Amino acid sequence: MKINTRPNTKKEILIGFVVGIIANTIGTLLYILLFSDFGIAETFKAAIEQEHVGSLLALGAILNLIAFFGFLKIKRDYRARGVLIATMITALAILYYKVF
Repeated sequence: MKINTRPNTKKEILIGFVVGIIANTIGTLLYILLFSDFGIAETFKAAIEQEHVGSLLALGAILNLIAFFGFLKIKRDYRARGVLIATMITALAILYYKVF
């Protein structure tokens, strides 16, 4: 009898993607709380008015580095791939905010 040792790749990528989105959100909020004189809502409103939403998202994505390399270190390559996908979607959102 053969034992299936292959991970469910779609599930592992989805877990990594969710971790990437959560890490980006926490990173953005952490940046706002540590370095902004205003609250979260006021900072987002000012970022939209001054067209700095992309910068906020980019600074929040720094936590994705920790998640990505953490998953690689514990040999969860598919989860790291999910974090990378979340980071690329964030990059596309930043591009959208910069262009439009």
